[in-house]
Amino acid sequence: MELKKGRLLCCERVDSLVALVLLAFSLISCSRQASKSPEPRGMSLEELQQMLKIDVHAHISDFGNTGEEQFIALLEKHNFKWLDICVVGTEWEKLQRKVTLAEMFHRTYPLRIAWATSFNLTNWGNPAWEKSALAMIGQGFARGAVAVKFWKEIGMVLKDPNGRYVMIDDPRFDPLFDLIQKNGKTAVAHIGEPYNCWLPLDSMTVDGDRRYFKEHPQYHGYLHPEIPGYWEQIKARDNVLAKHPGLRVVGCHLGSLEFSVDELAKRLDLYPHFAVDTAARIVHFQVQDREKVRNFILKYQDRLLYGTDNDVGRGGTDLADDLKGCEEVYRRDYRYFATDQEIELPEIRANFKVRGLALPAPVLKKIYYENAVKWFPGI
Repeated sequence: MELKKGRLLCCERVDSLVALVLLAFSLISCSRQASKSPEPRGMSLEELQQMLKIDVHAHISDFGNTGEEQFIALLEKHNFKWLDICVVGTEWEKLQRKVTLAEMFHRTYPLRIAWATSFNLTNWGNPAWEKSALAMIGQGFARGAVAVKFWKEIGMVLKDPNGRYVMIDDPRFDPLFDLIQKNGKTAVAHIGEPYNCWLPLDSMTVDGDRRYFKEHPQYHGYLHPEIPGYWEQIKARDNVLAKHPGLRVVGCHLGSLEFSVDELAKRLDLYPHFAVDTAARIVHFQVQDREKVRNFILKYQDRLLYGTDNDVGRGGTDLADDLKGCEEVYRRDYRYFATDQEIELPEIRANFKVRGLALPAPVLKKIYYENAVKWFPGI
């Protein structure tokens, strides 16, 4: 009898222990589920259009006596401010016109237009080059410029008298980087070209690149083996990032690492002072795996800035066509970032479709506005 009673007590204890273990696992599971808060809601297309946004990579090329009102009306319709980026240093007269135009638009429409200056490269090799470049940058800052543009001509066009290509990590650019850092401004770097640039036309991943390099063969690296190669361009830019850890740098066009979010992630991990804009490279997100790209954006949401490379007032084009093109880009990008709709993208190739990313509202706010304010103080 005593033995039977002992067995019963033992079974009761085992049952109690099992119940306690199950309860503990249940509580842990509930705790984990509670700590895993649901992803924040997204935004409707209307909300995104109405929200204040900054396009950190755009160009005002030229304007006649008309067109300003229509242009500003477009920005107001979509509640955008533009960062007008001035290029090209190897075309001095053109650069001067762009700077004058940028200053004028910024003075007239300070709530809609910010600008980035650049510097003359036609006098490269002249003993007075450094002094004149620093003076132009300083004048730009005094007139409201928030950044300085370094363009792909460095590494792909500019040469020393001996015929050697000048790369962005050339120490002669160090005083410029130092001045930018000292003034709390930002270096905007378009160094190199997309990976497609060093491929034959029929091997390129998107029709947009194929069309661009067909129309601009002077920049098609595949046709010019004398131009430093893709990875040489990237290495030179990375050298600048390593050499100037206190300098804020925004890499244009996804930092010319558009073909691989893995390669881009490596640089973002290595260089906390480096961010990138999306200008003219969103299509390269769209040819990569959707979930991989979405996870990349969520992880690096503080380092991505919305830009388009939109250009208005280009010589030989109709302003109405320019403005129509700008609006088409904005609406297409709204759909890609804010919805999970299926989007047809003929600029990648005929009949190509992709599903939107449906990003959370806080991420959209960062990409479209908050990161620009952080990476371009004074914008």
